[in-house]
Amino acid sequence: MSESIETTTALWIWSNGEAPASWHFLTIDGDAADAIRATALMRRLEGGQRRGWGSIRVTATVGDSCWQTSVFPSKENGGYLLPVKAAVRKAEGLIAGDEVTVRLVY
Repeated sequence: MSESIETTTALWIWSNGEAPASWHFLTIDGDAADAIRATALMRRLEGGQRRGWGSIRVTATVGDSCWQTSVFPSKENGGYLLPVKAAVRKAEGLIAGDEVTVRLVY
């Protein structure tokens, strides 16, 4: 059984002086993060396999772009981080700082 949420949040860039690449993320927090966390807990209690780093598989939709990925727990805010790949950013005309509405099915 799938759950879904929709939230709007700012696109941001993570980079590190030691890493040659930068990554774009959306932070999923508040009620949306609580819903994902509750579903993840319920699945574990039902005997589901736990994924690496506490990740949760999702299908993400932004505008007309849909892709499969995972959200990862964020230590900084207790929410989740959704990586947004370059193909999606290009197709949707997104740059860091844009407010993005994303729908997640998990």
